[in-house]
Amino acid sequence: MEKEQIMQQVNAIFIDVLENPDIHIDANTKADDVAEWDSLHHIQLVVAIEKHFKVKFTTREILNWRNVGDLCSSVSAKLSAK
Repeated sequence: MEKEQIMQQVNAIFIDVLENPDIHIDANTKADDVAEWDSLHHIQLVVAIEKHFKVKFTTREILNWRNVGDLCSSVSAKLSAK
């Protein structure tokens, strides 16, 4: 799956979990850039992304994400490893 497709699907998950249809994320988006993205929503986002893509992230992977681009790279790596 192309990173652009992953980004589009992750954006849809953000819209759903954060209940904000106006959200548009890109590779450089950080939690500080999205008002609704707090620690509780972060957990919900990770779980929703894992379910959607049928992958599991380690705590180390999650802690190393600096932005949405890093998250999408992790998804891409997991999907490539299947």
